[in-house]
Amino acid sequence: MWEEPRVGRLAAWGNALLAGLVSPDDAVTGAVGDDAAHRVVGVPGEPGPVGLTLALGRLRALGAVGLRIALPAPGHPLGLSGPPEFNEAALVAGEAVVVVGAALGLVPEVSQVGPPGDVLTEVVWRVREVRQGPPADVPSLGEAERELGQALRDATEALTLLDVAGSGPVADAALAAYRARMERGRQVLAPGYPPRAARVLELADRVAALVGIAEVSEPVGAVSAAEIAHRDALLRPVERAARRARVASYNAYAEELERQRAD
Repeated sequence: MWEEPRVGRLAAWGNALLAGLVSPDDAVTGAVGDDAAHRVVGVPGEPGPVGLTLALGRLRALGAVGLRIALPAPGHPLGLSGPPEFNEAALVAGEAVVVVGAALGLVPEVSQVGPPGDVLTEVVWRVREVRQGPPADVPSLGEAERELGQALRDATEALTLLDVAGSGPVADAALAAYRARMERGRQVLAPGYPPRAARVLELADRVAALVGIAEVSEPVGAVSAAEIAHRDALLRPVERAARRARVASYNAYAEELERQRAD
């Protein structure tokens, strides 16, 4: 199901803070989003959990110049560069942030607290050592945009053939939730990102939402296990393209930094 990655919010607003484009308060507000609280554990020099403001300040002092994200899945270590311990933790979480310039990474642990009807989301980011190196399988923005365009066409054709173009109460609820999020006028990325990154991210979110809705849709007529497997096989490369494009979009700031440092 479509969901804005927490690592994306942290990387985007953390990059804006490192660039001096937003205040620490604005950066933390953007990174936390609708969650109740974020804490960071394992920050070098800090014996216990600290808030995001202090954590980002410490990372800057340790040499951080930018933040990248990783969105790995089984068999696809997208955005990761090792070591195995960090990759395994990121795979379990499904996401991670990699610090450019400090050989560190952050992996979120998400928990729900509170009684039914008043549940709050809390996030603990655990800092771990990472291997500095090229992230796995991250395309350029141009490559991601072209790949997404083809993926969107493929997804539309596949869903039409399978009669799963967003039907059923679960799919309807998912589509309504996605539209409500879009109508709230959420800010895509954060100050400092190129317009193309925002455009690619919006397209990636739309494709990811389409895939998520298709996965919970109710096909017309009887559906066999083979037909369900066929649907999943058609959607898998589309979902992969959306994840690659998301990573390329959120990492555009750090990639530009790398190009400037190499010149």
